[in-house]
Amino acid sequence: MKSRLLCLALATTLALPAAFAEQPSAAAAAAAQPPQRPLLWKVSDADNSVYLLGSFHLLKQDDYPLPKEIDAAFDDAESLLFEVDPREMSAPETAAIIQKYAAYADGKSLSTVLPKPTLDKLGNLLALTGGSVQMLEQSEPWMVSLSLVLGITNAMGFKADLGLDRNLMARAAAANKPTAGLETIEDQMKAMDSVPYAEQADGLDEFLGDPKQAIKQMQDMHGWWRSGDVARLDDGMRADMARKTPESYKLLDVDRNNAWLPKVEARLKDSKSDDTLVVVGSLHLLGEDGLVEKLRAKGYAVERVCEGCEAPAAN
Repeated sequence: MKSRLLCLALATTLALPAAFAEQPSAAAAAAAQPPQRPLLWKVSDADNSVYLLGSFHLLKQDDYPLPKEIDAAFDDAESLLFEVDPREMSAPETAAIIQKYAAYADGKSLSTVLPKPTLDKLGNLLALTGGSVQMLEQSEPWMVSLSLVLGITNAMGFKADLGLDRNLMARAAAANKPTAGLETIEDQMKAMDSVPYAEQADGLDEFLGDPKQAIKQMQDMHGWWRSGDVARLDDGMRADMARKTPESYKLLDVDRNNAWLPKVEARLKDSKSDDTLVVVGSLHLLGEDGLVEKLRAKGYAVERVCEGCEAPAAN
């Protein structure tokens, strides 16, 4: 399950055995932390600019303070654009929308869409916490995966309320800077719901086959994000998703990027002075399908804003 979707989960997460959340010592963790380099680009036309910032939706307290480049982009921007409008993230009806798309509308159930080996693995895992598959019968596999991943990441100390987008939403509100969304919660849930059951089941089965691997993957992705390592993020996240689950990649990444592109470009075309800071999941900025390259292909000036980053990492 891609990390940019974790912040959307408002459902109760599943508690996992402590053994699944083994962590290095505090000293080792501190020593392993790379210096922060932002996934930040500046896209400009003749009179104004849009900053594109790759977010990590679940962070730890020691990921702050943010790199100075992000602070400077925030200060320079007159408005901010997120995946979803901050007001909708906290709206009372949001939970109901998520629950609607996480459930089945075609008479199916979890037991009917998961292969028996996957169902057995899930049952064995849930039994360790006193749960059962029956408790999740009305949840689609993507929501089950999301809940399990959130249980692990929470045990690792990653929190949604510390995520980069949440931080910048709060700062924008405090600074009275206008905010808006590129899509609605319902748009996101429709995209999740449209992923074929087979690919949803494959993702869940991969997780259940080795839950501890999810810990390593999260640590790797977080480390690559902190160090602004575009090449590793692209190969280890975006390209890996495109190879393993091509339909999911199209629905969750490519199609949404294409829908967002004119909204981002409008911030350049429709303003003669105001700059915008666009904050989206990091995958949406990477590779030839990412917003960075799509805007570059349209002829806009694009530069990586990252002190100490090597030039090739900007592509």
